[in-house]
Amino acid sequence: MSAAPAYNEDKGGSAGPGEPEYGHDPASGGIFSSDYKRHDDLKAMLDTNKDSLKLEAMKRIVAMIARGKNASDLFPAVVKNVACKNIEVKKLVYVYLVRYAEEQQDLALLSISTFQRGLKDPNQLIRASALRVLSSIRVPIIVPIMMLAIKEAASDMSPYVRKTAAHAIPKLYSLDSDQKDQLIEVIEKLLADKTTLVAGSVVMAFEEVCPERIDLIHKNYRKLCNLLIDVEEWGQVVIISMLTRYARTQFLSPTQNESLLEENSEKAFYGSEEDEAKGPGSEEAASTALPARKPYVMDPDHRLLLRNTKPLLQSRSAAVVMAVAQLYFHLAPKAEVGVIAKALVRLLRSHSEVQYVVLQNVATMSIKRRGMFEPYLKSFYIRSTDPTQIKILKLEVLTNLANETNIPTVLREFQTYIRSMDKDFVAATIQAIGRCATNIGRVRDTCLNGLVQLLSNRDELVVAESVVVIKKLLQMQPAQHGEIIKHLAKLTDNIQVPMARASILWLIGEYCEHVPRIAPDVLRKMAKSFTAEEDIVKLQVINLAAKLYLTNSKQTKLLTQYVLSLAKYDQNYDIRDRARFTRQLIVPSEQGGALSRHAKKLFLAPKPAPVLESSFKDRDHFQLGSLSHLLNAKATGYQELPDWPEEAPDPSVRNVEVPEWTKCSNREKRKEKEKPFYSDSEGESGPTESADSDPESESESESKSSSESGSGESSSESDNEDQEEDEEKGRTSESEQSEEEGKKKKMKKRKKVPEGQEGGLSSDEGSDSSSSSSESEMTSETEEEQVEPASWRKKTPPSSKSAPAAKEVSLLDLEDFTPASVQPVSPPTVVSTSLAADLEGLTLTDSPLVPSLLSPVSGAGRQELLHRVAGEGLAVDYTFSRQPFSGDPHMVSVHIHFSNSSDTPIKALHLGTPKLPPGISIQEFPEIESLAPGESATVVMGINFCDSTQAANFQLCTQTRQFYVSIQPPVGELMAPVFLSENEFKKEQGLQGGR
Repeated sequence: MSAAPAYNEDKGGSAGPGEPEYGHDPASGGIFSSDYKRHDDLKAMLDTNKDSLKLEAMKRIVAMIARGKNASDLFPAVVKNVACKNIEVKKLVYVYLVRYAEEQQDLALLSISTFQRGLKDPNQLIRASALRVLSSIRVPIIVPIMMLAIKEAASDMSPYVRKTAAHAIPKLYSLDSDQKDQLIEVIEKLLADKTTLVAGSVVMAFEEVCPERIDLIHKNYRKLCNLLIDVEEWGQVVIISMLTRYARTQFLSPTQNESLLEENSEKAFYGSEEDEAKGPGSEEAASTALPARKPYVMDPDHRLLLRNTKPLLQSRSAAVVMAVAQLYFHLAPKAEVGVIAKALVRLLRSHSEVQYVVLQNVATMSIKRRGMFEPYLKSFYIRSTDPTQIKILKLEVLTNLANETNIPTVLREFQTYIRSMDKDFVAATIQAIGRCATNIGRVRDTCLNGLVQLLSNRDELVVAESVVVIKKLLQMQPAQHGEIIKHLAKLTDNIQVPMARASILWLIGEYCEHVPRIAPDVLRKMAKSFTAEEDIVKLQVINLAAKLYLTNSKQTKLLTQYVLSLAKYDQNYDIRDRARFTRQLIVPSEQGGALSRHAKKLFLAPKPAPVLESSFKDRDHFQLGSLSHLLNAKATGYQELPDWPEEAPDPSVRNVEVPEWTKCSNREKRKEKEKPFYSDSEGESGPTESADSDPESESESESKSSSESGSGESSSESDNEDQEEDEEKGRTSESEQSEEEGKKKKMKKRKKVPEGQEGGLSSDEGSDSSSSSSESEMTSETEEEQVEPASWRKKTPPSSKSAPAAKEVSLLDLEDFTPASVQPVSPPTVVSTSLAADLEGLTLTDSPLVPSLLSPVSGAGRQELLHRVAGEGLAVDYTFSRQPFSGDPHMVSVHIHFSNSSDTPIKALHLGTPKLPPGISIQEFPEIESLAPGESATVVMGINFCDSTQAANFQLCTQTRQFYVSIQPPVGELMAPVFLSENEFKKEQGLQGGR
């Protein structure tokens, strides 16, 4: 038996006394031999039976990976330990496999059965790690295994495993996009998850796989808004970005009426004499002339999003603050956007990388919303320690914030910046001075004089940039600045920067009538050095020669011909072509006579003054905070920010239906929990505590609470929380008082009731109380999790005060049940409509049942298959007829109800090719050729669910669209009805074994 290689625990697998240690081994050709020795030691440790050595080896391997060292040659030794029983070793093995499973796919496939067993491990970390490794193996052959693993993990009890399943969805989608339909089902299931750990991950999967399926967000919108504050920072950024685009499609623009308000506010403070002469009637006529618009009322869901994201401006994460800032910039009213300025200024104290991203977005915001950042002008002053990129961005923001009030302060800052040693920063400062002179007319002369003084600077780059900016400023008022042009003409001997020389030549040629004596001399000097000039300078020399030939041909004719002859043989073809074109244009000839007559219009045409604009002006079409905005180019995977809708979409799509029987008061829950499991006087005392309160007192307390909540909605948001707490205290005190009064009244009434009636009453109320207690206990958790704002709670109508208590449905009263003789009563709140319909079919007689008793009640049990908003006007519902399908007795008959609520007919309604799981089959309904607006149609289709509750997924197709829908049957709808009398039922019951 061969001995394993020696392992030195003190040195962690280091070399022996006579071997090289982390050095250059000349015999091995420049390879570190100690690395090979260390890997051999680690392999030997992994081959031992001691878990402690394996754990130590895996720790060192993971540490090597963390330091960036290659450990791929250890893959065979590591993958053998994936079945190790030690939990700590197994965790580290999975960490290693996640890193190298994609590189070593063949070896990883050999252990795929072990990964599948890991999905059933009791430890949630092992289950999640196994799924993570499985999704890291990028082999198409295991796509079905990955799909099955993701579906199982999506239903796992551990939220950490469900989160890992959400992370695996984009990996599987990138490997096989044909699995999109099944992945959307998993995403829809995970979107309904109420844990904060899963929310961010599943929204990221939604953004990667199906960002266009916005209908999946409707039912989960309010839940995501309420969970947002508790989600991890990475998830908060993803959710906020998604909700920004969602809000742009579902809500109206809060700034839609601001244009009219701004037009009205621009009226002068003191009216002119003409306005006073017109009288008050003219103002009314002017107001009626404006287009009539409805006053803007913000959607409560829109306000919910803004209110729940505002506290995140104080987050420690710069990414979260930036995400909330862009949400407010794109969604909030103009009066509320200012709250983000202070938070963004706070981020300027962070690292330079964060400052760069924040300043990019602030530069874009400050163009449209200048007033937001004006109070924080000094926060954008430049420090000498700032990097050049940060300096230039701060300079951009200062230039955007400059106005007639603060321009003296800004110009003093710029004067200091010009003395900096950073030449790029100085050049940007000179450009900023030119922009200020362009935007603010009263400081134009001051800026121009300051730039002229810079022409005497020793630094050639400063002089060149000043010349370029002066050239642009002179185009605005050339007649007033002839002396400046003369001064610039003298600089042609000293300035060597090509752009600056070209700018001077352009100015002299454009305004040669202001310097008629200097211009020919400048052309003479440039003709001497023509062959040595840069291409951009040569082109401007040709232009100068042509303009002087047209305005002063006596002095410049020979010079022009000389320059054109030199350019004719230049190496650059652009210059040669320009010279030939110019010669044919300005020199009259038989062929070019027609063009020469228009030469002055072409060369000496008046040119508009340039507009100096910010480079961030056109970036606002990208979503702020995105990579595309940072690069000013559309990045891969970027989703455009939608435009605001013209009309408000239906807000009811975000309503989550809560069953009526879940809405019981907190007092009843508390009383039922305190009630003992066994009651000594269960058969004697009659009604229990939960059913003992007076209905009049209950209705009074409910009406009071509804009125109090209604008054609370009209108050400010800060008062709402305190008022709701006071209301809760008031409700409990009122309900306790009403309960005591109700007990006294019932005791008085009970003395007058005969004994037989008293027993019946106690049995009715007792059964009712027991059913309500069981239902309230089952739904206590769901009611606490589904928190809704006060504006969405259903208010109790005032008429409920005097309304009599509804008659309870009792099984004992159904023996002589006759629908014709019973007076119509409102259904009780405890029993749903579908349950009442089922109870009506029961009988205690021996007569055989009539099949018509089991037919479903019209409208009862109808479920929504496709909402009219998601279906673009097409609304689809379905009901189970509870009868076998005529074409196949193994199929369930399903009635599909179509209704067209749009303005156009819907044509060719049919069933698309379904992708069904094994065993499930669908019998298609006949195609509906056309469904006119306002019409409805009902068809019957058969579905064989194969005795399972698995959903049947298919497509409803029209002539232009396809809609993905699914029908999942309850267990009861899969059972066929059997008609038995009571005696037959007892006979069959007696044949059954057991007790």
